[in-house]
Amino acid sequence: MNESLNIANATVTDIPELVLLVNSAYRGDSSKKGWTTEADLLDGVRVTAETLLEQMNTPGQHFLKAIDQTGAIVGCVSLLEKSNKIYLGMLTVEPNIQGGGIGKLLIEASETFTQSLGIKVIEMTVISVRSELIAYYERRGYRLTGEKRPFPNDPKFGIQKQALEFIVMEKTL
Repeated sequence: MNESLNIANATVTDIPELVLLVNSAYRGDSSKKGWTTEADLLDGVRVTAETLLEQMNTPGQHFLKAIDQTGAIVGCVSLLEKSNKIYLGMLTVEPNIQGGGIGKLLIEASETFTQSLGIKVIEMTVISVRSELIAYYERRGYRLTGEKRPFPNDPKFGIQKQALEFIVMEKTL
């Protein structure tokens, strides 16, 4: 499958497709087709067109997209320059094709992009109860820093079904 994928920079014209992709992978019944669902932890949407536009217009913010042979966006990742690190977020793969290596490909592209900026550290936050996701990132060289951060108590990030917090993971390239 990966041979037929192209990784490119996402732009504001991609926002409608990205919103559908991200929300389908993280929330609601469609997300339960994949293993990255947060539907049992959070209600609401994962992202809106307005928040994506705001993020895309933030200096130092970059989005990569994985495009299949039909031109459809089947994956994406957000990369934000933060002083001497890149914050990797919103790693998304279309739920019906998760497990096929697209996430790994996006992580590798993120690491190459980070190095092209002369930055050597990637940081991410993961919901602490997502042990399978933490293990996935550990297999790709990311390590727990021991730092924890509160989950935002703001409906624009989702409505918590239980108390949640983030753990911080990092990889030095």
